[in-house]
Amino acid sequence: MKTTCAYCGVGCGIRLNREGDEWQLQGDEQHPANGGALCVKGASLLESLAFPDRLLYPRWMGQRIGWEEALDTLAARLATIAKESGPEAIGLYLSGQLTTEDYYVANKLMKGYLGSANVDTNSRLCMSSAVVAHQRAFGEDLVPACYEDLELADLVVLTGANTAWTHPVLFRRLQQARARRPGLRLVVLDPRRTMTAEQGDLHLALKPGSDVTLWNGLCRYLLDVDGWDKDYVAQHVSGFEALAAALDDPAWQLDEVARSCGLSRSDLLGFYQLFARTPKTVTLFCQGINQSNQGVDKANAILNAHLMCGRIGKPGAAPFSMTGQPNAMGGREVGGLATQLAAHMGFGEAECDRVQRFWQSPTIVRGPGHKAVELFEAVHRGEIRALWVLGTNPAVSLPDGNRVREALSRCELLVVSEVTANTDTARLAHLLLPAAAWGEKSGTVTNSERTISRQRAFLPLPGEARPDWWALTRVARRLGFGEGFAYEHEHEIFCEHAALSGFENEGERQFDISGLAGLTRAEFEALEPLRWPVNARWPKGRDRLFEDGRFATPDGRARLLPLAQHFPPQQGAGPGEDLPLLLNSGRLRDQWHTMTRTGHVPRLQEAEPWPRVRMGAASLLALGVREGDLVRLGNGLGEALLLAGLDEGLREGEAFLPMHWTDSQCSQGAVNRLIAPVVDPLSGQPMFKQGRVQARAQPTRWEGLWCGRHEWREPVDWWARRPLPEGNCTLLASWSESPAILWQRLGEQGRWLRLPLKEGWLAVALAGDRIEGILLVAARRPSIKVDLLASLLGTPLQAGGLSQTLSQALAGESRLVCSCLRVSEERIVDAITRQGVSELAGLQALLGCGSNCGTCLPEIDKLLIKHVFLASA
Repeated sequence: MKTTCAYCGVGCGIRLNREGDEWQLQGDEQHPANGGALCVKGASLLESLAFPDRLLYPRWMGQRIGWEEALDTLAARLATIAKESGPEAIGLYLSGQLTTEDYYVANKLMKGYLGSANVDTNSRLCMSSAVVAHQRAFGEDLVPACYEDLELADLVVLTGANTAWTHPVLFRRLQQARARRPGLRLVVLDPRRTMTAEQGDLHLALKPGSDVTLWNGLCRYLLDVDGWDKDYVAQHVSGFEALAAALDDPAWQLDEVARSCGLSRSDLLGFYQLFARTPKTVTLFCQGINQSNQGVDKANAILNAHLMCGRIGKPGAAPFSMTGQPNAMGGREVGGLATQLAAHMGFGEAECDRVQRFWQSPTIVRGPGHKAVELFEAVHRGEIRALWVLGTNPAVSLPDGNRVREALSRCELLVVSEVTANTDTARLAHLLLPAAAWGEKSGTVTNSERTISRQRAFLPLPGEARPDWWALTRVARRLGFGEGFAYEHEHEIFCEHAALSGFENEGERQFDISGLAGLTRAEFEALEPLRWPVNARWPKGRDRLFEDGRFATPDGRARLLPLAQHFPPQQGAGPGEDLPLLLNSGRLRDQWHTMTRTGHVPRLQEAEPWPRVRMGAASLLALGVREGDLVRLGNGLGEALLLAGLDEGLREGEAFLPMHWTDSQCSQGAVNRLIAPVVDPLSGQPMFKQGRVQARAQPTRWEGLWCGRHEWREPVDWWARRPLPEGNCTLLASWSESPAILWQRLGEQGRWLRLPLKEGWLAVALAGDRIEGILLVAARRPSIKVDLLASLLGTPLQAGGLSQTLSQALAGESRLVCSCLRVSEERIVDAITRQGVSELAGLQALLGCGSNCGTCLPEIDKLLIKHVFLASA
């Protein structure tokens, strides 16, 4: 059985084998995206299926009901709202986690039958700026490259992308290509010195938001040194004269660009020279470009440089937008964004007429609907009365999180299709619908290089869980649209989607998979990965677009655009409030979005178990805090309370906070409560990378750690929780209550045993004669080996065993370096210092670290330098 990973936009293939009652998972060696490699998240997919609080039945106002009642209720309420307030009072909010078939049915129902364009997706938050940039430059949302181009290039530029952590398997392919071809150069443009930047040949830590300046400066430099392709521009590109005139501005001269970007002149010149002399260049960009107040302009600035040099549509030469989710591309194909109609068509009169005739629908929307941030503002105003959220958690993922939660709580009818009831959004829903999870549903997804792959079900549907397309079609039928939604299988939906892509398409739209419209059910089930377009001209798909220099514009020429630099105004401050700290947000290697899929998997919590805001050493010193102390971040929008962490790769005055923590894992850990709803004016994509906050130390009267078979149940000022194989571990802190009062409350329960420690005390919770949990309380929480402490849970209370295990646990926790093979820093250092291993190959052979996805290699190198080379110097 073959399927596709449920996480990032790389779209890795997976092979599953049944051994007895157990499924075994490994990478698919034949899949073009990954060739058998998997990151730690992909390798943990089977573990992720054990959802706590799995939603198995529909619930109305918290009470279990049947599907018939749920669908009847939903259809009746939608019909009433549409009649009273018009179809625009209904909204859908979708997800890049859905299959293309789910997306297609949702889009068709809203835009062709209900008559509302208010259907958008969380993909708006990650790649909509790239979509608009592609449309402006190429005439259509088209990614011209394939992954092989990274291996064929002589220069790879990674900008706004910590690829080693966010797309580990793709980064591994790049690193393997560099090992084979030492002449392949890697330049990383990122304000942070990330794990990706650590492995580059050159890292430019540019000022946050200054990307347009840097790329305009490159275009100016290319003109000055005659480094552009005059013939290509003359034959295939328009807008050169306007761009050249705009680049005459002194702001784009080398010295001024270096000053504006906060870079040394020599480093900037080195990058410009390298770019100018390297025809085979790939520029890969991601959220650091897109999630901006001018993400579209930033992306177009990159496209300008490639078009000027003719570095597009050629092996090893292309701009390359990476998507964040497994099917963000599929959602774009079907029109899942409020700013698209369907199949890469917009809202022109001819396009609307064409789609309506194909669907034979009673209506068709004639213009765009609300983009994501606007959509939830419309909910807040009461303009949208019914909102159906499928497969995403907007209460956490959208900016200005407190206002979004307020909007959701005000919504007259909030419907959430989910796999678990335990998300911040699901807890606010009136109607919960149990959705099929990865492994239980089938369909197609499209990755960042336009490869369409199958997701296949290998598990039975639990309880009454159903695929999202099934729920949508059943509602459509109850609304009287049965003829348009007679689907009984994903195959029928896919073939209709494929047929629409080729309908009255004489080559105007390059998205065309009409060659797959006639697949039989058996052929669909056996479909192998292939890149679109797939049609009469390209029956086996196409690796690269624009090879002939013809683009999807009316005249066939790409567009160069003059662009200005716009730094964002400071947002989120109250009257007279100073917000000196620039806050960047993003992903961790081992987590996914708001942890709905990953937060309950113990092994994925081991490397970064707690919510930390990371700052430079000077920032920590100015706050008067050490690593592990509590820090309160705040602005006029909200607050967050987190552990302080050191990141020497950050510029001073800047901080980084992961996006993953929610109210399910931490009492005050959600970063988007601090992010203002500033969006790109063209794409509507929020600016997640440049928040502004004030930071201050949070004094505590005591700090603690609970390791128990059940969750911590006592009131406390702050907590953060992580799962264990048998139970959970929770950090605790209080500034309003003394340790004595805490013990008084616990002691009154009569099932606790307290023991003194050097700087605090330990309390053991008992269930009969067995250990139910262990609580450590001190003025400052000690470093603990949690796995050793957890080994005591469920065991009989024995003084000798308890004392010995506690002594070992209190010796301190060792940081996990390699998540894939679960290798700690302590084990690596022991292998170096005690066993005499002095090189990477030896550590890989002995411990396995660094031999899978490779993202830990920089950390291993640092340990080798410290304990081998520096120790012997």
